[in-house]
Amino acid sequence: MRLPARFAPALLGLVLSGLMSLVVSGIATWRVAGASPGFVQAWMGAWLAAWLVAFPVVLVVAPFARRLVVKVVAAE
Repeated sequence: MRLPARFAPALLGLVLSGLMSLVVSGIATWRVAGASPGFVQAWMGAWLAAWLVAFPVVLVVAPFARRLVVKVVAAE
């Protein structure tokens, strides 16, 4: 089963915010906790909190970012 194309922007935001917050929270957690036994649990908690913020922010900020990129990039 495939989703209709109209869901593509929201799905892109969901996937992108999920992956970016996973990486960033992992780096931040590693810097604070190091390779401690509770690292993965702390990381997953930090990631979930970050993703809950990142996803709506991406949905709001993406249109502004697209417009900025259009202004900065030369037309072909």
